[in-house]
Amino acid sequence: MLQLGVRGHDMPVAPFDEWAKSIKDEGFCCTQLALKKAVHDFDVSDGAMTSGMALYMRRILDKYGVNVSVLGCYKNLADPDEASLCKTIESYKNHIRFASYLGAGLVGTETGAVNHEYKPCAENHTEKALSIFTENLKKVVEYAECMGVCVGIEPVYKHIMFDIEQTRKVLDRVKSPNLRIILDPVNLLCAENESRHNEIVDGAFELFGDEIDVIHLKDYVIADGEIKSRPVTFGEGRFDFAHLFKILKEKKPCINMLIEDSLLENRQISKQYICDIYKNC
Repeated sequence: MLQLGVRGHDMPVAPFDEWAKSIKDEGFCCTQLALKKAVHDFDVSDGAMTSGMALYMRRILDKYGVNVSVLGCYKNLADPDEASLCKTIESYKNHIRFASYLGAGLVGTETGAVNHEYKPCAENHTEKALSIFTENLKKVVEYAECMGVCVGIEPVYKHIMFDIEQTRKVLDRVKSPNLRIILDPVNLLCAENESRHNEIVDGAFELFGDEIDVIHLKDYVIADGEIKSRPVTFGEGRFDFAHLFKILKEKKPCINMLIEDSLLENRQISKQYICDIYKNC
């Protein structure tokens, strides 16, 4: 069964109850929730993230049949600024504790950069960077194990966990059933490898298919020699969704798939396009 959702901050700004209802009304069953980006009618800073708030939000979401597939905490776990890194790790712990009450599938993150600015650099693709990230990730995952929550990491070409082989290394080094993968195939692409994107998808499922827990869906084009992401629309990009969906139907039935880069004017087009391909592949 196709389980399709949207990022919460792509939906129109509204009080939380109306926001949750709008996800249901547009025909989606799940969401990726970045609290500070999606919730605007009450304080959602780390200090405000109580069990009461999580349980209140859960009641609203349950009323509309909306699941939180991913509670987003996309902060830099390789920050060289020690004070900033300590705050970041505490924020992950807050989100993990909150997720345990909210009933979120994962606390999600990307894999950072070895600079305070969280920007692409050549050093991100080094063994040193991978070691720094992995050691800090272990601290977060250990806490997640204590709370009975899973952490989902998302490989991104410009970050530290930049390809499928590096992803396998991280999983092997952390060695925890509470560490899962959020797979956005487009985020693994660059101009040099994009023509092999089906091969990369196949390799991901060969190397860590059992750990893939959530899928992000977006398309891409090549512009000025670089990958440019774009919303999923009727064949206007280069990504082969049918190839991915055939694998998912066989190996990951009912996996949550979240549309990225969606706007009011294209969201239903994206939804219909995805549903049609999924049904027919």
